[in-house]
Amino acid sequence: MNHEVRTKLPSVEHEEIVAMMAGGLGLEDLSVVEQRAMFEATAAPVDADVAAMEVDVRGVPAEWISIEGQTTDRVVLYFHGGAYVMGSTATHRSLAGRIARASNARVLLPNYRLAPENPFPAALDDALTCWNWLVSEGYSPERMAIAGDSAGGGLGLATLLALKDLDNPLPACAVGLSPWTDLEGTGPTAEPGAVDDPMLTAEGLRSSGRDYAASDLKNPLAAPLWGNLEGLPPLLLQVGTREILLSDSTRFADKARQAGVDVTLEVEEGLVHVWQILPGVPEAQSAVDRIGAFIAERC
Repeated sequence: MNHEVRTKLPSVEHEEIVAMMAGGLGLEDLSVVEQRAMFEATAAPVDADVAAMEVDVRGVPAEWISIEGQTTDRVVLYFHGGAYVMGSTATHRSLAGRIARASNARVLLPNYRLAPENPFPAALDDALTCWNWLVSEGYSPERMAIAGDSAGGGLGLATLLALKDLDNPLPACAVGLSPWTDLEGTGPTAEPGAVDDPMLTAEGLRSSGRDYAASDLKNPLAAPLWGNLEGLPPLLLQVGTREILLSDSTRFADKARQAGVDVTLEVEEGLVHVWQILPGVPEAQSAVDRIGAFIAERC
């Protein structure tokens, strides 16, 4: 397994945003509707050359995200984060556009169904619907990647496991940005005081996990850490050291390596959960550039 720890001090821009999160985001004090509204209100601006086109994917609303004038048959199926209870094309359109540019790919960004209204396996069913639609539209799995952040990263990894179980072709590679792989939060960095995470709390994550899959918390198609990882395509995982979910990535990477999977794990010193989405942060664009290169080299 490739395991790279980047020890450069966080940038001023990163630390300014972290300072604004001092004391936590307080999501636990908000209703799910209020959490969703807060997430939407903080969406990063979309670059001027990013084109977004709505598409109905067999009943799953989605957007094609691309760069104006771009011509490519490479596709990234990207699942947004938000603890399975929030997030949308609006919250992740900016990040998807930067990934489209960096990888020279079109990005399909679905609005999969959210918990608690639509618990597991609704999100996974929507993910598989999107994958199967892409294949039926003539896109080649050899030219496709699956990617996602946080819950979306976990959903992407679970989609790989589901496709494998169905003996369906897998994408050329997959990318997880701080993927949530353990819904119960049993990792060492989810222990009280283990890390100073300004964005997430362990109990908040566990509560969202119960909202998503209360009776399936160890089902590998909901919590991919517990799956048989043999046969998965090359993986890139990016995670920061200031994250409750750090051990979700390190444990998943170790288990995948033991199963013979080609894993690149990038651990970023001092960075917060899904820093790649933060506007104007140098580490965000650097990480997206590496994501793009990883995808472009493999599909």
